[in-house]
Amino acid sequence: MNFEGLDPGLAEYAPTMHSALDPVLDAHLNPSLLQNVELDPEGVALEALPVQESVHIMEGVYSELHSVVADVGVPVSVSHFDLHEEMLWVGSHGGHATSFFGPALERYSSFQVNGSDDIRQIQSLENGILFLTKNNLKYMARGGLIIFDYLLEESEDMHSLLLTDSSTLLIGGLQNHILEIDLNTVQETQKYAVEIPGVTIMRQTNRFFFCGHTSGKVSLRDLRSFKAEHEFDAFSGSLSDFDVHGNLLAACGFSSRLTGLACDRFLKVYDLRMMRAITPLQVHVDPAFLRFIPTYTSRLAIISQSGQCQFCEPTGLANPADIFHVNPVGPLLMTFDVSASKQALAFGDSEGCVHLWTDSPEPSFNPYSRETEFALPCLVDSLPPLDWSQDLLPLSLIPVPLTTDTLLSDWPAANSAPAPRRAPPVDAEILRTMKKVGFIGYAPNPRTRLRNQIPYRLKESDSEFDSFSQVTESPIGREEEPHLHMVSKKYRKVTIKYSKLGLEDFDFKHYNKTLFAGLEPHIPNAYCNCMIQVLYFLEPVRCLIQNHLCQKEFCLACELGFLFHMLDLSRGDPCQGSNFLRAFRTIPEASALGLILADSDEASGKGNLARLIQRWNRFILTQLHQDMQELEVPQAYRGAGGSFCSSGDSVIGQLFSCEMENCSLCRCGSETVRASSTLLFTLSYPEGSNCDKTGKNYDFAQVLKRSICLEQNTQAWCDNCEKYQPTIQTRNICHLPDILVINCEVNSSKEADFWRMQAEVAFKMSVKKYGGEITKNREFALADRKELGSPEGVLLCPSIEELKDIWLPFSIRMKMTKNKGLDVCNWIDGDEVQWGPARAEEEHGVYVYDLMATVVHILDSRTGGSLVAHIKVGETYHQRKEGVTHQQWYLFNDFLIEPIDKHEAVQFDMNWKVPAILYYVKRNLNSRYNLNIKNPIEASVLMAEASLARKQRKTHTTFIPLMLNEMPQVGDLVGLDAEFVTLNEEEAELRSDGTKSTIKPSQMSVARITCVRGQGPNEGIPFIDDYISTQEQVVDYLTQYSGIKPGDLDAKISSKHLTTLKSTYLKLRFLIDIGVKFVGHGLQKDFRVINLMVPKDQVLDTVYLFHMPRKRMISLRFLAWYFLDAAVFPSVLAL
Repeated sequence: MNFEGLDPGLAEYAPTMHSALDPVLDAHLNPSLLQNVELDPEGVALEALPVQESVHIMEGVYSELHSVVADVGVPVSVSHFDLHEEMLWVGSHGGHATSFFGPALERYSSFQVNGSDDIRQIQSLENGILFLTKNNLKYMARGGLIIFDYLLEESEDMHSLLLTDSSTLLIGGLQNHILEIDLNTVQETQKYAVEIPGVTIMRQTNRFFFCGHTSGKVSLRDLRSFKAEHEFDAFSGSLSDFDVHGNLLAACGFSSRLTGLACDRFLKVYDLRMMRAITPLQVHVDPAFLRFIPTYTSRLAIISQSGQCQFCEPTGLANPADIFHVNPVGPLLMTFDVSASKQALAFGDSEGCVHLWTDSPEPSFNPYSRETEFALPCLVDSLPPLDWSQDLLPLSLIPVPLTTDTLLSDWPAANSAPAPRRAPPVDAEILRTMKKVGFIGYAPNPRTRLRNQIPYRLKESDSEFDSFSQVTESPIGREEEPHLHMVSKKYRKVTIKYSKLGLEDFDFKHYNKTLFAGLEPHIPNAYCNCMIQVLYFLEPVRCLIQNHLCQKEFCLACELGFLFHMLDLSRGDPCQGSNFLRAFRTIPEASALGLILADSDEASGKGNLARLIQRWNRFILTQLHQDMQELEVPQAYRGAGGSFCSSGDSVIGQLFSCEMENCSLCRCGSETVRASSTLLFTLSYPEGSNCDKTGKNYDFAQVLKRSICLEQNTQAWCDNCEKYQPTIQTRNICHLPDILVINCEVNSSKEADFWRMQAEVAFKMSVKKYGGEITKNREFALADRKELGSPEGVLLCPSIEELKDIWLPFSIRMKMTKNKGLDVCNWIDGDEVQWGPARAEEEHGVYVYDLMATVVHILDSRTGGSLVAHIKVGETYHQRKEGVTHQQWYLFNDFLIEPIDKHEAVQFDMNWKVPAILYYVKRNLNSRYNLNIKNPIEASVLMAEASLARKQRKTHTTFIPLMLNEMPQVGDLVGLDAEFVTLNEEEAELRSDGTKSTIKPSQMSVARITCVRGQGPNEGIPFIDDYISTQEQVVDYLTQYSGIKPGDLDAKISSKHLTTLKSTYLKLRFLIDIGVKFVGHGLQKDFRVINLMVPKDQVLDTVYLFHMPRKRMISLRFLAWYFLDAAVFPSVLAL
């Protein structure tokens, strides 16, 4: 900022006042500001100064929230809201920097940046903070450590900096050039000459660089060459500040008068589309700072040095009523900044104080801030008291001085006797996983204790080892460990144990004895496997998704359809959703919602999986609805908004959408009704239910009705009152969905206690209902049921185990009333005698919903937890897979699939099994929809297509596309080969016996696919030779094996025939569906990485054709040398 036109009174501050080592309190400083403020020896305030407790922050109106002292008596020179964390940075004229955390302005760090010069600009980066002084650029960590210190020439006088990208910085000042600095190498890479010296303010948009000059001009420069494209002569005197938003540029400054420079009360506004000035904006304050605050409108905040602030529209008239006053401690405001979220304003005054103004009581500085790291308390200065009664007290906490004298503990040998400490028992996990080689046992480290630390046991007694007495010394019975973990074994997180053969010798059949396909969990973001299974076993959704095909490269509906096709073809073998998850990672909304986990967070279980899967559930339904909407509805007929208008826009909307009316009733009597739709509901629990210790009974149907017909009091705009008023908002249901999706929102102990209490009340009522007929265990109940000849689905004599921890009903009954009300009640199959058949009552607005799936969060401290699903698999799935017609509940835990009793699906022990998502479906749902699947992939996918590469040369074409008369038929031979690149390296560890154990395999991505004709006049000529374009970072191109070099997969510089993965995938899917036979070497791995499921009778793999039992696999190089007398990879090895 240019200070030439500011109040001359600033010259009264002597340089000695700016020293941080010898602070001097200003005599004009308000004494009341320093009451109850503790100062350290350097004169820095230690605590924030809150305003009066009576201050009330009104939503949407900026008011003062906190004031704080940065440097007492030293003017604030710059303020800056951190763009990555919830912090405010302040720089002083004495070269001192201070940071404050959160809206409470708690002091986070304070350090000296420069000993003599003032801090002129601050810029926050991901790993630290940039500070600009007169001729110095310093990059420091948020705690104060110096990362680099870049000294400029002594003749330089820098005033402004601009971060153009993550590693490039522009610095300008009073000289006639601007420097470009590379932050990675900390070197000057370019020096741009400017025609008008004195660049004190710089801004950037997607079209121009904007440079504000001390002469009062603003120049617009090209983003690449930095050449001047246009120039605005804003003020005749000097420029004070300017800002750019959209197509508008607004500036304030000083004009030349007879007596000198005077603050101009007209803001100059320019239209960047026509490059000309529009009507100036007259304001009622002397503008020194201005910023656009684009929240609901593109309004401007204009600040004067005396503390007056006015909001106005840049193209409208300024209203004196929009002025509020900042009460600075000093006479002048020196700096002003706006947070990225536009919820907070920061003002710095000439007495070293910072004032925070916000528009809400709990503002956030950024839309998405990362967590701030705080320093650990020092344990050296104040040692904690030591409790000698604790057996596990580490004696290393006792500081022992270095001495040469005899210690008291050095007892003479005559007075001491050896007392060996009894060795603790071996950890049960080690015994369970131990493998013996000869007489030596090897086991992985369970990591239940810190390395090289054994707890002290000063009082030995048999009772200390009672907990280990149940551990059997025999390998038989080691698998269960009921005394160590309350989590049932089948619910624990399953992992794949890799060998040198990869997955080939892993026994998936041990975990899945059904013919349904599981999903592999080792892929990034595979936490959603359980929800994929739920969607697959919804018959209308499966048929709809598999009939869908569009032209979008990354379409979740298409990828989900391909994955469903694999699950259909599989006969118990697990599948992996790598292509679906790859498309999922490219969706910007998924990243914005925090649905994409880092590998470290997923492995350690840091994320809250219950909240994550509920957000994922809402996201996938919305995304599928939009994908179907884009395919079914022409662009001209779709609404411009993000929400959908009616459930008829797509079949997903017809299945899941609930149409309703939102009624808003103001206290003035005005009522507003707005139609809307939702794809799912979130449970809303009764207020204060966790505090009710009397065990009040709430039916699940009551809570569900409360959640669907939600009524709440909130602030909303009233057109009649023309202001925000307390309103009562209610929801009236107009049309019920065919599939009712419910997010349970059990995210805290409050909701968990509610579920636990209701389950206990329901258990007592069930025991009272059945009386003496109840049995003690499930086995007796099943035996009695068979004796009586009752069908298995009818429970005549329940057991205690079947009644515990159950609050959720298997069926619910909903009825639409005439006044758009809704009646909900729990439904038992026997109620049909009283109410009549459910199908007949649908004509009168009565519907019965059956529980189809529950998704639960498994709490396991050892593994970080996991997500599993209970799914009621219908008759059609059993008919296709097993040839039988019945319904059965199954547990889906990644690749572990096991049939379970239906009561287990609704039993939730809140200590380790927490409900997350519920799916209810209308009875006889399948009869309402067309369940025929028509393969949407046509033969045209094999025809010639354009390459994505811009530099492809047609003379170097490596394949000839198929003609119409060459279309493959059933049984035709097609040679296939694929090349891959590595996205993530393999993670492995070395065992104590010297063998390598794979923790996580390398993540591969297909890079090239070639298909060769196996018959016809062009036999042996490729008809597909596609290089797959990838947007993900490649770690290793494996050039020595694949021949692929960096740049071959980049559409900008590649000379190959480049296509998308989806395009090539469709070609291979068509060949599989038509029934061709693939010939190749190691095709099982190729199909696995491509993410294809190919029937075994369509694969001729030379790896297995020439494999002898109990012998190693033979390489392609040896087979080619032996049978064909040819060398494999000669050109590749020569690269």
